[in-house]
Amino acid sequence: MYDTIIIGAGMSGLAAGIRLAHFDQRVCILEKHYTIGGLNSFYRMGGRDYDVGLHAMTNFARKGDKKGPLAKLIRQLRFGWEDFKLAEQNGSSIRFPGVELDFNNDIGMLESEIKSRFPDQIDGFRSLCGSLLDYSDMDGDAPDFMRSAREVMAEHLSDPLLIEMLLCPLMWYGNARENDMDFGQFCIMFRACYLEGFGRPYKGVRVILKNLVRKFRGLGGELKLRSGVANIHVEDGQAVGVVLDDGTELQAKRILSSAGTVETMRMCDDITEPDVAKAGKLSFIESISVLDCKPKELGFDRTIVFYNDSPHFHWERPDDSLCDARTGVICSPNNYIYDAEEGELPDGVVRITTLANHDLWSELPEEKYRAEKVTQYDEAVASAVRFMPDFRARVIDTDVFTPKTIRRFTWHDNGAVYGAPDKQLDGTTHLPNVFLCGTDQGFVGIVGAIVSGISMANRHCLQV
Repeated sequence: MYDTIIIGAGMSGLAAGIRLAHFDQRVCILEKHYTIGGLNSFYRMGGRDYDVGLHAMTNFARKGDKKGPLAKLIRQLRFGWEDFKLAEQNGSSIRFPGVELDFNNDIGMLESEIKSRFPDQIDGFRSLCGSLLDYSDMDGDAPDFMRSAREVMAEHLSDPLLIEMLLCPLMWYGNARENDMDFGQFCIMFRACYLEGFGRPYKGVRVILKNLVRKFRGLGGELKLRSGVANIHVEDGQAVGVVLDDGTELQAKRILSSAGTVETMRMCDDITEPDVAKAGKLSFIESISVLDCKPKELGFDRTIVFYNDSPHFHWERPDDSLCDARTGVICSPNNYIYDAEEGELPDGVVRITTLANHDLWSELPEEKYRAEKVTQYDEAVASAVRFMPDFRARVIDTDVFTPKTIRRFTWHDNGAVYGAPDKQLDGTTHLPNVFLCGTDQGFVGIVGAIVSGISMANRHCLQV
């Protein structure tokens, strides 16, 4: 009998497990995959390490900062700053046809850029910043939380292009809803990207994951890989345990699932037909290029470029094609301010992310699938080099992962990177002892996922 069974060994599940183990709960984390991390995982191929989802960690904070989500999670999980040891971004850009906005981890730069390029909008931008909901309002009870972000922005900004440009990074980095955001989600991502900003651990996401697992196991927690949950067994209106894919039965007082809302409902054996229409649709293809030089040598010094090739930002699944390269994210992990002791990354790397259709990728036979990965890589790079120096002559190795890869690591329906559009902010389900954490609870990104796991553990698994 466990006090809590946690489904999924991603960032939120591991963080929740640590928090509960600190209070002497008997906790077991179950992971269907052979490795930890979910979307924020990593793999090794051809002698190189690749992160699955990491461009940057949002919610950057410097050592000793007392406020913000990163400082909170370090306190709650009893880590030291050196366990994350984040390098700060060089600086990033939003690039639309004919106009560019640079920003870094100081909101003053973005404000200066807007004042220069949209001088009649600067007062409205400051007013918009003043309207943001605080993290303490992120329980869904704030009156503006569920309003359209576009609607709220239009009350402060009169230039449609500026609205589109500001939305672009926020949707790319944490929005499951097509073409609009809930204002509460907008506030979360605005703070995460613009007010706090981007950082990256030198060796990538594996550093954070290994520290989380080490801490969890050191506190006596159990982690079972290749242990997918076939059913959450329900008796008399509450969960009594789980049945694994191999038939093993485990009992628990409560269950905390990071699998997603629809995916968790599908496991509950008191529900015969979960509402799959509520699942998210937005998935990505990632095209990775290893170069024979550092991107800076080609004139590319940006950490991240968010680009869009028209004045209107299209944020929706491409229904009739495998990918949509009209908009994308270009990232170089080389372009961070790394500690002098660590030095530079060994390889020059450019990562390009574009929107993709999971269903169309999944329908491809294997030979066609491999061929399309090459084709879509070429299309993504051709689209990206309109907004950065052309690096194609300097590529020495490549890899591509698709929505099929994302689904294999996360098990989300449709390979949905940010889960379902409708978030369950309080983490509750129809069962009194089954709760949600992670993407479908409402916080996204590495720091957001960890904070979600901590918050839901505190709220539902310790207050008993």
